[in-house]
Amino acid sequence: MAQIFHRRANAIARASILGVVLVAAVGGGIAYGVQTSSFATRAGLMRDQPVPFSHEHHVGGLGIDCRYCHTSVAESPFAGLPPTKVCMTCHSQIWTNAPMLSPVRESWRTGTPIAWNRVNSVPGYVYFNHSIHLGKGVGCTTCHGPVDRMPLMYQAASLQMRWCLDCHRDPAKYLRPREEVFSVTYRPPANQGRLGQELAERYHIRDEQTLTNCSTCHR
Repeated sequence: MAQIFHRRANAIARASILGVVLVAAVGGGIAYGVQTSSFATRAGLMRDQPVPFSHEHHVGGLGIDCRYCHTSVAESPFAGLPPTKVCMTCHSQIWTNAPMLSPVRESWRTGTPIAWNRVNSVPGYVYFNHSIHLGKGVGCTTCHGPVDRMPLMYQAASLQMRWCLDCHRDPAKYLRPREEVFSVTYRPPANQGRLGQELAERYHIRDEQTLTNCSTCHR
């Protein structure tokens, strides 16, 4: 019987299969790299704002507490943005003619809110509650990074699902006493493992199965 395929057909077939596998692997690696990069997550990128508000100056330099501007953060799912009157509490007395603050004065004069560009945001299908996390001992800087060293605010973490699950699987690594949740200078102690476990029990943090259940964040 005559040979149908050339004797090199097997080698060609093997090379083709290997090529497909390599292309798929490289393509998957590129896709993963793009998905986790700042291009996709926006982590580390500063957002332009109508007013160049500096957390480094106001928080790190002047020591203003988070709750002075984000008044609802401890009682509400949303941290909230400060109304113009909060800014004018100080800036009706100081830096009253600074050009960079002209949008603030215009907002105060017209009653039109300042159109801040949101920096940290999760998709609409994700349920996130600021007050719950604070009440359980998760500090502001744990998620938002060193805001006291940010001349302009940027998103410190990816905010992707894997990042959330890292904490939900073992929250004890990140917990701090409730009286320290708003501190920007807090550093985890050497015994964080033991302290975290004690705080998890004290604050009645649920078990890993519950915290990683789909319905916990997707309601």
